[in-house]
Amino acid sequence: MTQEQNQGQQIQVKITDEILKGVYANSMQVSHTNDEFVLDFMNIFPANGVGIVTSKVIVSPAHYKRVLAAMQQNLKLFEDKFGTIKQSDTPEPKIGFKAE
Repeated sequence: MTQEQNQGQQIQVKITDEILKGVYANSMQVSHTNDEFVLDFMNIFPANGVGIVTSKVIVSPAHYKRVLAAMQQNLKLFEDKFGTIKQSDTPEPKIGFKAE
């Protein structure tokens, strides 16, 4: 099937109620190998020094680049509509992983 033929095709995507709820993340760590990018989204509780990985997403390098472009485009659209987002200072991360 060519790309032109594929553009007219509607794709049905299912989502479970659990995933539909979404998860909160206030931190993210990115790592990579030759074959993939790994994005660990975390919820860090600085007051007690505890955090939890709420989601792990693994993508190919080509898809990571498309995701990054989409995020940059949406950030621009957001700031064009609502104004520039002010960044706060980023704390020095001291994050370690603990397997359960």
